[in-house]
Amino acid sequence: MSKIEKALNKARTAGLLKVVPPLEPSPQTEPATRAIVPHPEQHLISSDAIAQMREKALLGKNVLSENRIIYPEQAENATVRAFREIRTKILQKTRGANCTIMVTSVTGHGGCSFVAMNLGAAFAFDAGKTALLVDCNFRNPSLQTKLMPEKTRGLTDYLEHPEMNLAEIIHAVGIERLRLIPSGGRREIPAEYFTSARMKDLLDDITRRYAERFIILDAPPMTETADTRILAELCDYAVLVAPYGKVTESQISACAKVLGDKKLLGVILNNEPRPPRIQWRKIFLNPISVLWHNRTHRNATK
Repeated sequence: MSKIEKALNKARTAGLLKVVPPLEPSPQTEPATRAIVPHPEQHLISSDAIAQMREKALLGKNVLSENRIIYPEQAENATVRAFREIRTKILQKTRGANCTIMVTSVTGHGGCSFVAMNLGAAFAFDAGKTALLVDCNFRNPSLQTKLMPEKTRGLTDYLEHPEMNLAEIIHAVGIERLRLIPSGGRREIPAEYFTSARMKDLLDDITRRYAERFIILDAPPMTETADTRILAELCDYAVLVAPYGKVTESQISACAKVLGDKKLLGVILNNEPRPPRIQWRKIFLNPISVLWHNRTHRNATK
């Protein structure tokens, strides 16, 4: 029995959670309104701003499905239910307060962008909340490719040009209450940029801009670059995505250890086969919560 299995066996069971399987398969500037200092009227200010976040043209259901993006009308879809439940667990953890959440994967092509994109969409389902996706995966900017295929200003441009205003890089994507900061024009950027005061100020600003906004960072895989560890330090929480059958328990455990029990919200197994009867458990390793797949006869990972 591995160390992680021993730790899980000692933990107490609490509730059920399902796997996140993949689905079958015009820019608008961010309002300049800011509410940086909390006060009694901040909720009203944010609510009014949310009500004004209308799209010129919403993406159709066919386009959303082709890009594997969930939408409210899929209420009975298993993937939609899974993301709703993950969103609920996050809200319980944060007690409803907005926060920055970094989504990363154990290895490349693990489904990190899929999870980040749909977690943002799930938060945007709620008419009283908004979500902001930040594409931090410069080598493989999947969010920008799917949501804003045309070249536009983004994070790398903002970090390189101090004179640039934040509103210039926050774009509408055709999904109500969902916004995107694309990766930008440059694909290679020094790691020092993530440790800069400008990057920290950016995350602070977009977090405080609206009290009901949840910020989700699509980060590179942990095994490919040190940038992910730097980003983790800037975020409130992290979610780790593990592609089913492509990583080992020791790899997952090592990545979880690097992120730390104070940052890591959970581990999501992605693209796992779905036999008729599978039991899922949510295990709490106080204070860390791990989403883990327990089978009777074989491990969740190979």
